Amino acid sequence: MREALDALRLRGERVRMSDLVIRGARERLRELDAERDDEARRAELRRDLVRRLHTGEGLDAEAAYEVREHGWIHR
Repeated sequence: MREALDALRLRGERVRMSDLVIRGARERLRELDAERDDEARRAELRRDLVRRLHTGEGLDAEAAYEVREHGWIHR
């Protein structure tokens, strides 16, 4: 923490702890929101996969069996 604050002071910036705390809290909230949004997106993708597995819609069964038998080979 001292290193970061000293870097600001060396540039002539006045360090106000309240400003830094507010900025840090806002940044952390942005991170939490992004994590929540990412988890929601992954959950939706999982639900879509389950639906496709149940209905067979959009799945290539032959390709799935090939991957199961021989593994994933990227060409």
